[in-house]
Amino acid sequence: MSEDLEFALTPERLDDGSPEEMACFGLLRVRSRNIELISGFDHYTRGIRPGPLVDGHALGEWLAWNWWKLHWEPRASSADWWRSHNMTAIGEGYAWPNLEIYCDGLRAVVHSRASTRPDAKPFRYLGGPPVAVSRAQLQSAVDEYMEYVLSRLRDDGISSGNIFKLWADVLAERNDPETARRRKLEALLGREPDVFDPNDLDAFIQEGELLGASAIEELAANAGQSGHMFSFDELETMARGQGEDTSPGDAVRLDDKSDLGFRAETPAWVIGSKAAKRLRAQEKCGDGRITDFGLARMAGIPKDVFANPDNSSALSFALDDSETSGRVVFRSRWKPSRRFDAARLIGDRALAVGGDRLRSATGSGTYRQKMQRSFAAEFLSPFDAVEEMLGGDYSAEAQEEVARHFDVSERSITTLLVNHRRIDREGLEPDLAPAA
Repeated sequence: MSEDLEFALTPERLDDGSPEEMACFGLLRVRSRNIELISGFDHYTRGIRPGPLVDGHALGEWLAWNWWKLHWEPRASSADWWRSHNMTAIGEGYAWPNLEIYCDGLRAVVHSRASTRPDAKPFRYLGGPPVAVSRAQLQSAVDEYMEYVLSRLRDDGISSGNIFKLWADVLAERNDPETARRRKLEALLGREPDVFDPNDLDAFIQEGELLGASAIEELAANAGQSGHMFSFDELETMARGQGEDTSPGDAVRLDDKSDLGFRAETPAWVIGSKAAKRLRAQEKCGDGRITDFGLARMAGIPKDVFANPDNSSALSFALDDSETSGRVVFRSRWKPSRRFDAARLIGDRALAVGGDRLRSATGSGTYRQKMQRSFAAEFLSPFDAVEEMLGGDYSAEAQEEVARHFDVSERSITTLLVNHRRIDREGLEPDLAPAA
């Protein structure tokens, strides 16, 4: 049993229902590091219980059907995203917990929220803190639960059915590298298995050979958020028509990044923040505002790219042709946004491994994109300097003044303060610090 995350089912008697439901009926518990995540008040026993009575077979089908999306699809704003990531979508007549599971590629967040009504029946959930575990730990917890549910079914003489096929398919797909790659891309795109046009999927995979495999995954995650997957031809057209010449080889590189690899044990914002501090020190930036000229020099882009910009695009990205030539495209005409995205691309070059031709700055919730945003916020507005300027005043007005000083958005300052636990998260996506 994993102490990091566990889905546990304690058998209870059920006198009426389908054979699968009666075989797998029980008290569900979701635990992480000895924290009960779905405990609540049971209306019938009039007491606190660690979890509700549910059909464990229905949960098993939901986990198996959504396996790829649970393990690869980051948080998104699409209307039906919750169906694959929130247990309330299971239905089947049970009061499932409002428990959300999603992953940024390395770290999975499990977040259980309290019932909204104080008189909720038959089970009023108390909610729990959002917890972060590695994607591997999430996989282990799901695997253990599925093995238990299937054994319960077999013990009751049930050895076939939809859940057995679903789980066998998942295991087979995981063990085949090419199929696993396709399933991962489908999940990043926000699609169910085998729903996306296979010819289009083949085209995306082939474009990965032109742009970089990880670059295509970042584009797919952005498509899951925005609804549009950019093709290589579209990117080239945007680069020619709306971009600026750039010299990738002139972009600043981080000399010491040996301890800054992407890893599940460390939140993306921590890696981004550390890298930004280190690069500021390396480039002798001090703790003041980085000028437009200095930022452009470190990004390897034209020095006047931030002044009176005429072009905007649907996506910010750098498309490299060689060490000495390429194009950079910015999504916004607003100067602070262009500065922020330029800093994101600096951070991406500083930390992302591989030789991707494409480096995109998107709105998705992948580990790489979260690292970029944290890097840019710290690089353009160092937290220590922000903290000193605020002097303990975290009001919106004070944050706005600091944002103007560093020529960044107010949201950038807010995110810094949230990450450093000076203010509440206020709806921002959790990117939690590792447990002590």
